[in-house]
Amino acid sequence: MTGTTLLLYLSVALIWGSTWIAITFQLGQVNPLISVIYRFALAAGLLFGWCWYRGYPLRLSLRQHHVLVLQGSFLFGFNYWLMYLAAQHVTSGLIAVIFSTIVFFNAFNGRLWLRMPIRPTVLLGGVVGLAGVMLLFSNELDALTLQDSAALGLGLALLSTLLASLGNIAAAHNTASGTSIMVINAWAMAYGTLALVATALLLGIPFTMNFSFSYLTALLYLTIPGSIITFAGYLRLIHLLGADKAAYMSMLVPVIALLISSLFEGYQWTLLAVLGLALILCGNWLALRRKGG
Repeated sequence: MTGTTLLLYLSVALIWGSTWIAITFQLGQVNPLISVIYRFALAAGLLFGWCWYRGYPLRLSLRQHHVLVLQGSFLFGFNYWLMYLAAQHVTSGLIAVIFSTIVFFNAFNGRLWLRMPIRPTVLLGGVVGLAGVMLLFSNELDALTLQDSAALGLGLALLSTLLASLGNIAAAHNTASGTSIMVINAWAMAYGTLALVATALLLGIPFTMNFSFSYLTALLYLTIPGSIITFAGYLRLIHLLGADKAAYMSMLVPVIALLISSLFEGYQWTLLAVLGLALILCGNWLALRRKGG
């Protein structure tokens, strides 16, 4: 991995880790599904405006639009909604553990749909990293009881992870076409937004709005750094590293979120959490080193 790629990788992980804090300012008055709609509708609008300003061609083939619908619905739509639903039944730590399995989903889906080779070092790094994430959230795993509500939450989180992985594979297909990543994300976020709007209308969820400073600030942060910038960087990483290696970031994001929490919310690091962090970093090295490619 070159220095530029490593800087991009760490930058995307840092921003995504901080979005965990921003999301907490959006919980409450507005239904989570509607908040996700606002986030990606605004992001899509800004991206279309940027593409028009820069003169990027927005006309794509019908075949490209078919794949963009899949990318948008899975990566910018239903996976977010399902993860919010899962959070109503299980803790964020358990969700982080489940979402870390996207490394394996991406490896196998990449093989199934794109004929990409399964790289053993990526899988080994994924196993080591997953063990680290489990240690990081060991207290929450110990407290888990598979009652109906918890089982539902874990199932929703797993389905969300599968959809996100399929969205990653669709994004890998789209970036390989040579189309501008900004154009790809503009269309995909628009399609993801439309899919969620249709879902909200079908379920009768009202489109309410919270005009408080904290909600609007969080919305802007989640839209611009948390969506436009990070997904542009992430799709670039998928193109450079492959969907399997890029997905390892899912294990770094909760670490960064906890580091931020320790600074601003008083999170206390335990010995098991520190050991978990060490395993995640070790797995990261295994997954991303050149020999793995």
